[in-house]
Amino acid sequence: MQTINAGMRSLNLLVTINWDRLLYVSTIVLALFFGAYLGSALH
Repeated sequence: MQTINAGMRSLNLLVTINWDRLLYVSTIVLALFFGAYLGSALH
């Protein structure tokens, strides 16, 4: 149980430190999918 708790704390720390990078990457991926959708819909 202590190992799981320590793993969750370290994962939470990584997310806390890098949330802006995760947001940046997810925004780019979402924009690419939206552009592909518009490209196929307007073609």
